[in-house]
Parts: sequence; C-alpha cells; structure tokens
Amino acid sequence: MMTAGSKGDGENNGASYQSPTEETVTPISSSSTTPDNSSIDAPSLPFDLVTEILCWIPVKFLLQFCCVCKSWNYLISHDSEFQKKHFRLSTTIHDRLHLILTPRPFSASCEFLLSDILISSIFNNNLSTITATHLNYPLIPNKGRCFGGVSSRDGIFCFAINELSALLFNPSIRKFKLLPPLKNPPLNHYLQTIYTLVYHRFTDNYKIVAVSSDIGRQINVNTHTFGTDHWTKIQNIPNCCRLCGMGISVNDTVNWLVYDSSCSLWVILSLDLEDYSYRKFLHPLSNERSNSKMIFQELKGCLCILSQCANYADVWIMKEHGNEQSWTKLLSVPYMTDARSFAYSRAIYVSEDDQVLMRFFKSRKFGLIIYDFKNDTFKIPTIQNINDQMRPTIYVESLISPFSQY
Repeated sequence: MMTAGSKGDGENNGASYQSPTEETVTPISSSSTTPDNSSIDAPSLPFDLVTEILCWIPVKFLLQFCCVCKSWNYLISHDSEFQKKHFRLSTTIHDRLHLILTPRPFSASCEFLLSDILISSIFNNNLSTITATHLNYPLIPNKGRCFGGVSSRDGIFCFAINELSALLFNPSIRKFKLLPPLKNPPLNHYLQTIYTLVYHRFTDNYKIVAVSSDIGRQINVNTHTFGTDHWTKIQNIPNCCRLCGMGISVNDTVNWLVYDSSCSLWVILSLDLEDYSYRKFLHPLSNERSNSKMIFQELKGCLCILSQCANYADVWIMKEHGNEQSWTKLLSVPYMTDARSFAYSRAIYVSEDDQVLMRFFKSRKFGLIIYDFKNDTFKIPTIQNINDQMRPTIYVESLISPFSQY
C-alpha cells in the first residue's frame, strides 16, 4: 500500500545508468544459416532510431518496455528530453487526448472523484453510451469539500489536500508526490489556497504557484519549484484586486480574472514567473458590471473569455499573451434552447472538423454538448459514472514524473 510521500509504483532513480546515446539494439530472433552452415548476425538498429520509434508508443506500453533492457528503462523513466518529446507528439494524436472530470472548486457537496473519458469516444457517433473510468489516486481528501480546485499541466495534476498541503499526481505512470506544507503567515491563518501548476520555459522546469487568502484579507503568493523541498514567498497580490476563480498558466505566467477596485473594471492580472512582477490588461468584457456573463479559461494554449450573449456564446482568445489588441473572436456558439434556462459554462475542445465540445448549465445541472458548425446540429453524449457537478479538463498521457527536476 502506498503512503503519502512515497514514489508510487516502480519508482527507480536510475542513478547507475548512463545516457544510452551511442547504444545499438539488436532484436531477438532465431539464427539463420547459410548453405555452408555459417551463422548470420541479425540486423541492429541505431539507438537514435529506436528512440524515434518509441516516441510514438502509448504510455501504457512504454511502461512494459522498461523491462526490455537497462537502456530502455533509463530512456523511458529518466530521460527528460525523451519524455518531453513523447508528450509533444502525444498532443497531436487524437486517441491520446482524455477528458478528466474533477470536482468543482470549493464545492461543498461534490465528492472528490477523478473520472476519465477518451475525447475520441465523445465525438464517436456510433457510441450511444459512454462510461467514464474512475481514476484511483493515492490520497483521499475530505470527501465533503473540494479544497481549491484542480490544476493540470503536461499530464500532471495538482490538487489541494487542505489549506496548507497539495498533491502532485500523474495517473498515466501512477506516481505521486506530497508537496511540503505551506507556512501560515505570522499573525493570521489561511482560509483557502488555490494552486496553479506551471511549466517555466526559461528554467526548463515546473513550478507551483499557491495563492492563499488569510483572515486579514491579504492574498499571499508562494511558489514551489520541482526538485526543491520548500516554498518561496513572493509579493502579495495587490489589495485592490479581488480574485474570481482559478489561476490559468500561459507562456510562463499565471493569470487570474480580478475585479480592480482602483478602476472599477474586470481585468486580467498576470504574474510573470521570470521576475515575479504583476501586470494588468483588459479583455473584451472588462466593462461589464459583474462577472456573471463571463467565463475565464484556457483554450488552444491561449487565454480565453467565454461571453454569454442573448442567443449565443462568444468565445474570445488572446492570440498573443499580454497584447490587448490580439483578442479575437474564435467562435460564436448558439444556444440549444431558450437562453433564460440554458447557458454555456466552458468551451472545452475544438476538433479539426469544426465541432466544439461545450459544458452547459440547465435546470441547475451541468452536462456536455457538441455543436457541429458544418451541419448546425447539437449532440448531447450520454455518459455514465460521472457527477454532473464536475469540471472538465483536457488531459494528455505523459511520462513526466512529479519528481522530475529538469
């Protein structure tokens, strides 16, 4: 049985192995003979070619291939360049894209479950019913409450255990790590903490940004870097900014939708992880009096605003991060029924054949719906084994370990 802080199944530090850049691999085969009964050696493959082939293999098979030889085990389990290349290729393969359903942030009634559905099965018209798979995770948070939501990046999930502790978990390779606990501020204590997992290109490493509110109404920010055992306190979020929802990681930044009381506008507050500076910029709905008509999210690797209009929802994306002039209307998705009883709460995925998967809200319940732009049709997939209060996130299979230090 795994316990908190253990390395999960099959963790091996591989310290005695050398990078197998020059090795060749000889396939196992029966010997062949020539007419004079002399043996012929089986052909061998350069290891570079083996690496290229293995990059296209799904994670579940690669984990089995670790047993082939030491060089394969090192490559698959410990070679960061191979892991990152494998992940990049996986993002282009439709059958490796998953929809993970997680508890809604700060839900008091939603049991903490992680449910997995293949994206291809949702768009498959031949399937009348889809059954989600529950993912087993190593630690069970308080089932009566979801602390701070779930953040995901490059196949790794980060979710809070309580106001001070969080867990990293890669379900593809079944490895997890319990993060060191946050320290409470000297005079107060944290009421809640929101974690955002980020890949930082400049250091070629992963970071977690923890935003905690305390009883003094201060919004404290701490960062943790993979490979370390501590948190670093950075500048607080300005007092004039009231956060609304989760942080979103794009281009070495973490971004939040905030209400800025200094200018009475809804703006995006962006934290640059290079120098830990804050910046504000406007979005298409900044002048709205409330945030009830806007959803702040990520789509296609860009910051996205979902705008609720009278008969349809507009999907805006910021093509160039930080450039207010780059906001572009990507989609306008009509409502299936009367807008007074029907609304979209998230744009999840846009397929190559002009279909968009949306999360909708109707009669106090959430569901998934596909709108086909070419045929102007709607489809509501029937999915079993899920909670209709759950929040969808696109997930890609990954070999990247929460223990990695790149």
